[in-house]
Amino acid sequence: MKKSVLSSPRLVELKKKKHQILRRKILFFLLLFILITTFLSFFSKWKEVNINNIVVLGNKVIETKTITDLVNEKITGNYFYFFPKTNFLFFPKNEIIKGLREKFKRLDNISLNIKNIKTLEISLSERTALYTWCGDTLPELNNLESNITDKNKCYFMDENGYIFDEAPYFSDDVYLKFYGKTDVERLESGSPTSEINPSGSYFLQTNFKKIISFKETIKKLGMKPSAFFAEDNGDAKMFLSSSSASKMGPSINFKIDFDMNKAIENLQSVLTTEPLQSDFKNKYNSLIYIDLRFGNKVYYKFR
Repeated sequence: MKKSVLSSPRLVELKKKKHQILRRKILFFLLLFILITTFLSFFSKWKEVNINNIVVLGNKVIETKTITDLVNEKITGNYFYFFPKTNFLFFPKNEIIKGLREKFKRLDNISLNIKNIKTLEISLSERTALYTWCGDTLPELNNLESNITDKNKCYFMDENGYIFDEAPYFSDDVYLKFYGKTDVERLESGSPTSEINPSGSYFLQTNFKKIISFKETIKKLGMKPSAFFAEDNGDAKMFLSSSSASKMGPSINFKIDFDMNKAIENLQSVLTTEPLQSDFKNKYNSLIYIDLRFGNKVYYKFR
């Protein structure tokens, strides 16, 4: 009895009507979706709502054309074959910023804004070159000029120890030179950083500002730092200027994670105490090192 009721002509007809209504609704919404998509596609391609001009502000070293070329590459094409990437509502902002950062390590801040719908304004700031990183290993101390090869090329660094661009060769101490492994190389195994482009990595980021502060302090004591070397075992050497351009001067040795105030106090103390006070002034060119690695005990050596 129950089976006959469920299969009665009236119920079967009601089921057919429900299916027909459902199909009509699906067809309606499908057509509506196609119409809306088609309208939006045509509207999004309207030239009045698409970017046709790129303005770059703030760049000083990086050429404007290289920036606009990259941006044009990023906004070429369509989303899902329908919506152009040049549309001011859909342009790939994050992709552009990511592409600029990956290609131009010199860039610091990047801001994108739409002006008058059709103009994309790119505001940039570039990192300031304050120091140079010149490789994992220190050149031969007594023959620096002969060690200038492609493997010893230098890269600019900013105030945070961020390596961002290849530097030209400087024959004098225009920039303080840093040697030693970058932070990436210290954490990862593989090819040494000197064999690949180190741009985009940091050098001793945790202690970099403290090392710079130490450098500035010893300059106030009348010394001129010219190079810094971080060894793998945590030791560090700040080399002073030499009377010969082809030789490295004496070094001040300390630990990378040192107590700067204590190191400066010990250095000042030994430099104002005889016989080093007179020897440092009269026999500077024969000084090999001043060692601050052993607490309150300071060691020094002359040739």
